[in-house]
Amino acid sequence: MTKNIHKVERIVRILLGATLISMAFVGPQSPWFLLGVVPLLTGLIGWCPPYSLLGINTCKIGAKK
Repeated sequence: MTKNIHKVERIVRILLGATLISMAFVGPQSPWFLLGVVPLLTGLIGWCPPYSLLGINTCKIGAKK
């Protein structure tokens, strides 16, 4: 798995995922907080499966020329 997510996008994904997951403990408690797992994991590992399928690479390192 080659990283295909830029550092800034990774930070945004981690913050978004953590915010959504925190809804399980603070705020409206519903099962929708589980959606935060996806951006959190993709942000932590730096690889997004849909990006790979669509040929998208926002990471400057390893970008196709």
